[in-house]
Amino acid sequence: MPRAHKTTSATKPTKAIKATKAAPAGAATVEPISTDEAAGSSANGGAPSFQEVQREALLVERASYLRQAEELKAEADSLALEHEPGDVQFDEEGGEGGTSNVDRELDLLLSAQARAAIEEIDRALAKIEAGTYGTCEHCGQPIAEARLEALPYAALCVACKSGGLSSRR
Repeated sequence: MPRAHKTTSATKPTKAIKATKAAPAGAATVEPISTDEAAGSSANGGAPSFQEVQREALLVERASYLRQAEELKAEADSLALEHEPGDVQFDEEGGEGGTSNVDRELDLLLSAQARAAIEEIDRALAKIEAGTYGTCEHCGQPIAEARLEALPYAALCVACKSGGLSSRR
């Protein structure tokens, strides 16, 4: 019986996390944060700023993508171990004999896509640290908060994104 396609929707992690400095090549590393930090207490003691909220959303999304990437890679590795190269099954459950290879390639592709999203999130976290978060990389104008709420790692404003559909940002 063929395996059903995976969905990559993830649940939110149970522990809150935060980025730390000293990560190689601009990649953020994560570590647990206190409940006070997770509750969003800001420097001024009031409600968290938009960037603080976005930072927490990015960290939650990053942890989710990281977990997905690791699970998909582990699944692909287990599929590779199940069948030796050249081990082809030609029966009613084996289809054309390449079903497990197709499943493995799909797992690897989805894992790579999750890792690419992690890189985009890391770039957005670095922008928050640098104070440039929410500024369009193309035109330098502010990116609308509604766009950043929908896609926290957006690098382009709506006008620039719709003008250049060839790149994904």
